[in-house]
Amino acid sequence: MGVIESLNETSNKAIDVGEVYYKKTQEYYRLKVFQQLTMTTGMLLKMAVVGGLAFLALIFITVAGVVFLANILESMVGACLIAGVLFIVLLILAYVFRGKIDNMLVKKLSVKFFN
Repeated sequence: MGVIESLNETSNKAIDVGEVYYKKTQEYYRLKVFQQLTMTTGMLLKMAVVGGLAFLALIFITVAGVVFLANILESMVGACLIAGVLFIVLLILAYVFRGKIDNMLVKKLSVKFFN
């Protein structure tokens, strides 16, 4: 009976160790998910604030540039057309390099996500 009791005691200890491991692993993954969510939320919030401010700055710079160009050309319509063409060129460049932009974004996000 000593061998059977010893095996029973050993298996009970193994079960206890397994349960502790399971609970610790569960806690770790909860903390990891929380960390990833807070990092992602923080990054999105920062991107929204910086993007919004950059957009406002771009609008003011564009309006100032169009007014300046209109004074030089003496034509508001011509200045607006030049600004519009400039933005279309930038749009085309962004479209052409969209794959590189996606790859750069994935690389930067993967470093944050998998660490």
